[in-house]
Amino acid sequence: MSITVDEIYQTHAMVAEQHLDIRTTTLGLNLKDCIDSDFSRFRKNVYNRIYPAAMKLVKEVKLLEMKYGIPIVNKRISITPIAFVMETHATIAKYIAMAKTLDDAAADAGIDFIGGFGSLVQKGLTHADRVLIEALPDVLSQTKRVCSFLNVGSNVAGLNLDAVNLLGPMLSSAAKKSKNGIACAKFVVFVNAPEDNPFMAGAFHGVGEGDATINVGVSGPGVVRSVVAKNRTCDLTELSEVIKKTTFKITRAGELIGRELATNTGIPFGIVDISLASTTAQGDSVADILRAFGIEQVGAHGSTLAVALLMDAVKKGGAMASGNVGGLSGTFIPVSEDAGMIEAVKKGALSLDKLESLTAVCSVGLDMFAIPGDTPVETINAIIADELAIGVINNKTTAVRVIPAIGKRVGQSVDFGGLLGEAPVMKVNRYSAKDFMRRGGRMPAPVTSMRN
Repeated sequence: MSITVDEIYQTHAMVAEQHLDIRTTTLGLNLKDCIDSDFSRFRKNVYNRIYPAAMKLVKEVKLLEMKYGIPIVNKRISITPIAFVMETHATIAKYIAMAKTLDDAAADAGIDFIGGFGSLVQKGLTHADRVLIEALPDVLSQTKRVCSFLNVGSNVAGLNLDAVNLLGPMLSSAAKKSKNGIACAKFVVFVNAPEDNPFMAGAFHGVGEGDATINVGVSGPGVVRSVVAKNRTCDLTELSEVIKKTTFKITRAGELIGRELATNTGIPFGIVDISLASTTAQGDSVADILRAFGIEQVGAHGSTLAVALLMDAVKKGGAMASGNVGGLSGTFIPVSEDAGMIEAVKKGALSLDKLESLTAVCSVGLDMFAIPGDTPVETINAIIADELAIGVINNKTTAVRVIPAIGKRVGQSVDFGGLLGEAPVMKVNRYSAKDFMRRGGRMPAPVTSMRN
């Protein structure tokens, strides 16, 4: 695919004026052939697989930043789901030791985050999976760069409620063991998790992938907001066209970077994820796009339609630009990482219930939101289960990244700093689903799963 000089100039204007960046370059690595019965050798093999590859990634990314003038914000690694390679070493102490090995390899190479410390448990839990979940509070609180995930359901398998019921206690413990509950920001629970997702905390190198692959995540809410603001009177069909054309250009920038990075590293190019990933920077907000649509604050009636329109147009524009669109691809609506979302919560425009309804049409789910630290673990489990049921029934990826804010009440905030931003503590329904949740088992897959 050729990229024209005009496209490069247009992209440079987006970078200079509208906060366009390549949010992440993520190198996926297979660790299955690192396994050794000697745990010390196993850890050494893992370090030696990650460190040199990560060093090369960091070097080539810096060169591409200088060549094209496009900021590449994060350098990341995703690995084979860790429970798959830890079956014969499944103890809490060894999980923590392996996590520290991954953390050291990432830190030594200049990698921002390393994902994949998780498992696929949509139909059941192995011994290694259960021990992994027990180890996560210590793993996430004792490392800086290690990110974790669980996939607990799919439209084919249904929803594993036994796995979900382990998460409330785990998250509560992780929150207590880390400042402001920051450990919980490094864990996400999915249904229908894509195996080529470059975005943390949910990235992992899928078992259907090769030994290594380069995936790119592009972010451009500021660019989309700018063009929408210039087209305030057009109808929804015309508005969709404007967003599609803009996303086309954004995706082409990601394709350019991804393919050249793959060539320079000698690693196959995987996908470009075209998700609009916001930050707390002024003008870099998905919520601001909705305001440019004509929604006074996110959460107002009409917000779900607006997110649905945005999501659809972004996907269509990306699909026109690249045959390698993958990952999550659509629209993120995190709370703490988006200045407009934070404002909407503080003003009372956006409640947790309305946020959940928006996730029915966004690309992920309930993301980076805080709840009171004394929320019962059964209620945390129920919040997670509600969100993931949306994904199972509607055949889409949904996820939850929730922070129990220890010692905080509704209306107070938790400040994480950096890209993670600030999370106002949101009100939780005080009525309980404890007796329902303790039934456990697996919600059967919907009838739409029988397609073969």
